Amino acid sequence: MTASLVIEPALALIELDSISAGIAAGDAMAKRAPIDVFRAGTVHPGKYLVLVGGTVGDVEEALKAAREVGASSILDIVFLPNAHPELIAAIGGTCREAAGEALGVIETATVAAIIEAADAGLKGARVRLVELRLADDLGGKGYLLFDGPVSEVEAAVEIGTGRILGASGLVSRVIPQLHAEMAANLAADAQFRERVRGGAGRANSAGTARRATAPRKAR
Repeated sequence: MTASLVIEPALALIELDSISAGIAAGDAMAKRAPIDVFRAGTVHPGKYLVLVGGTVGDVEEALKAAREVGASSILDIVFLPNAHPELIAAIGGTCREAAGEALGVIETATVAAIIEAADAGLKGARVRLVELRLADDLGGKGYLLFDGPVSEVEAAVEIGTGRILGASGLVSRVIPQLHAEMAANLAADAQFRERVRGGAGRANSAGTARRATAPRKAR
């Protein structure tokens, strides 16, 4: 299945630790401004995410409403006035096969933070976003995979982590010349249980959506 999520020019994601507050915040956002894209739902462990897209002014107004209603339940927010196209595709579920000289990994405790790191890294260096994993089956965490020349991957990881310094659970690493066996496992499925079961996995063709991943969190 090919990802078809279209968000432009602005994207925002809000992450809350209360489901009831999240539903109320999402409702307030939808009522405040004519949002072009609106996706909301629960993620592990008991958090609620609302992703919106549209014009910069409308998205800003929607975020104001969410802050008013969500208040103390808000864990994180991301607002990107001009989100990178590869980021949007990855949020929609598009994944690629790692094929560069190096692999960069950034991991965070929230979805909003990893989205912001991905956007910054893509805009600041010549890398590809291989995959963006968000919340579900990760205990609410998020992680991304960059690939490309070693120097560019190092730059993307430095820029991405620099944008979210102080973010909860922030960890990063650059792996030069990823072994073919590790690349094959990443392309097939990131979940260990599926690998040991020899499950169907996910399509690993470059630019192919392997699994639609629900967007989470905004910074």
